[in-house]
Amino acid sequence: MNTVSKGPEFVVSRAEGAWLWDENGDRYLDGTASLWYCNVGHGRAEIADAVHKQITTLDAYTVYGDFANGPALELSARLASHAPVADPRVILTCGGGESIETASKLARRYWAALGSPAKTHLISRTGGYHGLHGFGTSMGMDRFRAGFGPLIEQTSVVPHDSVEALEQEIQRVGPENVAAFFAEPVIGAGGVYAPEPDYFARVAELCRGYGVLFIVDSVICAFGRMGDWFGVERFGVSPDMIVFAKGVTSGYLPLGGVITSGEIADPFWNHPGNPFIHGTTYAGHPTCCAAALANLDILEREDLFTASLEVEAHLDVSLRTLSDHPLVREVRSGVGVMAAVELTEKALMEHGITTDEVFQEARARGVVLRAIPTSLLMSPPLIVSWQQIDHMTSTLRSALDAVAARHL
Repeated sequence: MNTVSKGPEFVVSRAEGAWLWDENGDRYLDGTASLWYCNVGHGRAEIADAVHKQITTLDAYTVYGDFANGPALELSARLASHAPVADPRVILTCGGGESIETASKLARRYWAALGSPAKTHLISRTGGYHGLHGFGTSMGMDRFRAGFGPLIEQTSVVPHDSVEALEQEIQRVGPENVAAFFAEPVIGAGGVYAPEPDYFARVAELCRGYGVLFIVDSVICAFGRMGDWFGVERFGVSPDMIVFAKGVTSGYLPLGGVITSGEIADPFWNHPGNPFIHGTTYAGHPTCCAAALANLDILEREDLFTASLEVEAHLDVSLRTLSDHPLVREVRSGVGVMAAVELTEKALMEHGITTDEVFQEARARGVVLRAIPTSLLMSPPLIVSWQQIDHMTSTLRSALDAVAARHL
């Protein structure tokens, strides 16, 4: 708020494909697909048409209790048919933060229904971002937790790349107290960190052995961004729950959800006296579900799952040409259509360079990236062209050069 109060806002007025235009008519490459979500690109008439058709038929209605609507049922069935979860069931929400909240409460409520109410502790990974609702903030990075006072205490964080550290933490807390472990297939907002090839297979086995639910946060990684439906398929595991949002509608309307195994659903579906008292006003919103269905049609018809693997490879090759820049410590890319360019400690600490400086220079040159404390992040739409990727890379190099010229 303070930053905006000191200068003009950057007002986006329209968008098409991978391009944005501001209120002055200047054009920018959307190097982040907005906030990791516009997978099919901006301005898709098919989605707009589906929204118009639905909103003039049944605009909205609650799905509490036994209420349902056609688009919500169709979307749930379609998502379940692709989910790498045993006997999948779907809970719809309005976004990623709500979905994390839902999964966290469901994990705790599941164990209580099974007679283990002490199993409330939730474990996450360093760099993990799980939204900014109550549970997500409590499990997230320190910089998102500071200044809010006490949050949910039964949480802890382990190194993102260590199965051994996860096991030690489960033993420290006590398996009888641990409800679930949350992990993104690739850590996104925390800096784009991909796991070792066998990491998730080992995690899944460990969680099974200790009776801990394994919950995958695929809010960023799903719907083609990693070449498949939910991202976690790439590692050959079947989690207990998958959290999704963002790319399910490519952001055209707010929607998210949780896919849970039949085993987790069983105490609530098949046994009386175990209600899961939870829900949100707009969950299962028919117009949002219609947007999602049209979005999934595009993903399948244009096979953006295969295309994204090709984009992933070209993005990796292109961005790695920045590795020789004096301000660049590391380029992290090659697993999913996402990447991070991290600045050197010397640039950040000794020369006082900030990633926001580089971000501003890139935007002034017509490319929108995302700045976090030590890195610039990229996650373009899956329909981005090779030329647009190379334009993004060359623009980032020019931005780095401009910053270096001021400080070095």
